[in-house]
Order: sequence, then structure tokens, then C-alpha cells
Amino acid sequence: MSTGSPAILRIPLILLALANLAILGMRLRPWPDIFNLPGNGTTGFDPAISLVAYVFFFYWIGGNRGEEMRKGLTIGTGFGFLAGLVLVAEVLLSQRPGAHLGLVAIGMYCFAGILWGVAGMRATGHAGNATIGLVSGAWSAMVSCIMACTAVLATLNLDASVPLSTDPWKQYEGLAVGNPTTQLLVHSLLTATGFLLIGPLVGGAAGFLFGMLGQAD
Repeated sequence: MSTGSPAILRIPLILLALANLAILGMRLRPWPDIFNLPGNGTTGFDPAISLVAYVFFFYWIGGNRGEEMRKGLTIGTGFGFLAGLVLVAEVLLSQRPGAHLGLVAIGMYCFAGILWGVAGMRATGHAGNATIGLVSGAWSAMVSCIMACTAVLATLNLDASVPLSTDPWKQYEGLAVGNPTTQLLVHSLLTATGFLLIGPLVGGAAGFLFGMLGQAD
């Protein structure tokens, strides 16, 4: 089976997205009380819905059998993995006690975006089609962001300072008075959602832009 096989591209990514769903589900039990989270529960529902969408898109896009698209996805996977390592490092560094990365974090995000753009440029150069570059950049970002989401949710689930509660309202009501553990939980959920939703948009835009610039040259 070739390295560009749809199965090789999508199966590990689908499994990773499902693992994220399992981690999220364990953190948010009991599930009926997710509605007690800020935003009438959207803080908890948004990452779950996004992960289900990722499973669908990994299966659907990864199953494309067109030679140009398959090559673009293969390129995107490679650059996405590299960018994912950068984002995972940012997540781990930012969660250290007293960490204030500031410009360093911005630089790491920008570097990940550049890698997504390069993936789009390489895919466009191979296919001669900037649309393939857009898809490659978006796919690359999805690979990176599912890795970053895993880091966010795994570190949250391992953090003993955020205890599970049999009464979710007691766990979440402290947000209004600045309960640190509640703020950490909500911040982690919002961060995971941000990666999952914003990353592919940035990756697709970067892939298309870099692809067009590559064609112009």
C-alpha cells in the first residue's frame, strides 16, 4: 500500500479524534449537567461537536482517490505533523505554573501557519491547482490541531487540581467569583475549541495564498 493511501492518511487521525472525544466525555461527566457550563453548555458542547465533525471530514476527505488530491493530503499530513509538534509544545509550555509566553506563543502560532502555507504551496506546485493547495493547507491544519487538542484535553484530565464533581453546578458556579479550577477547565475547553475551529480556516487560507504566490513565481 502506498504512502498516499487514504487508509494510512485517515485511520490514525480518526482514532485520535475518537480518543479526544473519550477524554472529553470522561472530563464532562455527568453529561446531562453539561448545561450548567457557561453559555448554557456550549462551552462543553462546542469541542464535542467539533471533534465529531473532524471524524467525518477525516473519513470523507481522506477517502478521496484522486491522484492529485491524495498527493496533496500526503503533503499536508507531513507538514501538519511538524506544525502539530510546534502547537503541542506551545500548549505544554503555556500550562507551566506562572508561564507567560506572550510573543513566543504568537511566534509559534505563526510558524505553524507558515508550515500549513508551505504545504499548500507544495501541493499546488504538484497539482498546478490552488484549490488543492487550499485543501492541503486545511488538512494540514486539522492534523496539527487534533494533536494540539489532544495535548490540551490530556493535560486537563491529568491535572489533579481540577477534580471531578458529582455536583457539576458546585464545580462550575465558582466561575463568577474567579474559582481557579473552574477557570482552568473552561479555559481548556475554549482553547481546544479554538484550535479545532480556527486552525483549519487559517490553514486553508494560508495554503491557498501560498499556492497562488507559488504559481505567480
